[in-house]
Amino acid sequence: MHERGDEPRPLIRDPAQAADVVGEPVVVDLEAADETEVARAIEGADAIVFTAGAGPGSGPERKWTMDYGGAVKLIAAAKASGISRYVIVSSQGADPDAEGDDAFAVYLRAKGKADEDLRASGLEYSIVRPTGLTDDPGAGTVELAERVERGQISREDVASVIVAVLDEPATIGKTFSLGPGDVPIEDAVAELRR
Repeated sequence: MHERGDEPRPLIRDPAQAADVVGEPVVVDLEAADETEVARAIEGADAIVFTAGAGPGSGPERKWTMDYGGAVKLIAAAKASGISRYVIVSSQGADPDAEGDDAFAVYLRAKGKADEDLRASGLEYSIVRPTGLTDDPGAGTVELAERVERGQISREDVASVIVAVLDEPATIGKTFSLGPGDVPIEDAVAELRR
């Protein structure tokens, strides 16, 4: 990212997370902060990338307040700040009507509802739905399609796809799944032009 001239400004909840992110972090809790605080945190940004989530082990309530609530709070802040580009990392299987009360069903519902609200927001959105995530090194190759087989993909490859998506206007207004594959990332994103 830095080689390209990008200056990421990650939003973190805990100052102790600063060493784990690239860029100049801003401490703001998306669950607790109001829209004005969030808008201040993103002031001057060219684009928003929402990758936050409640995380494994959290209960259904937190899935709703973070995976949905955090995403829509950031949508509102982006609109208030005049930031039109918004990329969200969703989930394969995200569905606002997913049935069940267990944490995973609530997670899929929260992600699906956030995607739905983003589509209706008027922002220049891209919705990226990766398969299961790993901390393995990136392969540099992926599969991007409306649906992909379940599998595991590295967070590094997901991050590389996000960077490529931000540079590709043809991804605006699109929802696609992301999984392991054999197509170089730049080529896979370029294919979305069709």
